[in-house]
Amino acid sequence: MKKIRIGFLHSLIRLDEKLILDEFRKRGDADLEMVDDRQITFQLGKDRHRFGFDVVLERCINHSRAMHALVIFESAGIRCVNSAKVATTCGDKLLTSLALKVHGVPQPEVRVAFTEESALKAIEEMGYPVVLKPAVGSWGRLLAKVNDRDAAEALLEHKSTLGSYHHSIFYIHQYVEKKGRDIRSFVVGDECIGAIYRTSPHWITNTARGGQATNCPVTDEIRDVSLRAAAAVGGGIVAIDLFETASGILVNEVNYTMEFKNSIKPTGVNIPGKIAEYTIRAARGEFDAR
Repeated sequence: MKKIRIGFLHSLIRLDEKLILDEFRKRGDADLEMVDDRQITFQLGKDRHRFGFDVVLERCINHSRAMHALVIFESAGIRCVNSAKVATTCGDKLLTSLALKVHGVPQPEVRVAFTEESALKAIEEMGYPVVLKPAVGSWGRLLAKVNDRDAAEALLEHKSTLGSYHHSIFYIHQYVEKKGRDIRSFVVGDECIGAIYRTSPHWITNTARGGQATNCPVTDEIRDVSLRAAAAVGGGIVAIDLFETASGILVNEVNYTMEFKNSIKPTGVNIPGKIAEYTIRAARGEFDAR
């Protein structure tokens, strides 16, 4: 069988990327070309001939580079994992929330406002505490739990005065009391391959912020909500952050360049192997990666 050509679009090569690269090399049925987003240039209209990839696997750190590179690759007729649609949707919390809403996936209440005054009104109507999030961001950075009106007024003013374009959109999320833990599940294609509990004494439980990962059994409810959330944003390879509540599982966020190095041991799942296998299948045209 002819070897497939995979473009590995990346920034820094972290442990997650090293593990995926090792899996491709073990299989030996793909030629890998490293595509550094800090060095690549595009020549619009001629990129299909220049690159000739069967598929591009996106593993960038920078969201805007990832999103725009994927759009250009796809415009040249090159399959991408994940697709530009998935990157665009998951990279913006507002677009993610809208996609979940359209597809009837359960999530906490979300309100959006464009001015300090309207944001304060929305927060007071929702009731304290709430969580203010940047529409674009990751690793639990720049989240703020707002406990009262004084804190709300101060945070809204700071975001308006000091924030970037992304902070001019006030994305207001219902605070969910998660009792020290939440769940991250992993979806590859049409399979929920595993899940972890993320436990921390802090209200932000991301493992990037010190949360501890332990195995979470994949119940029917976790599997169902995870697969529905993945389908809502366009499918592919995603990680879903989930809240346990008295009324059932709720989706907090969906991540399209998922990190998994802290989840392999607790789940017992070869996550990078699953990613490599899915990418190779996409390159062979076994399904529509987009």
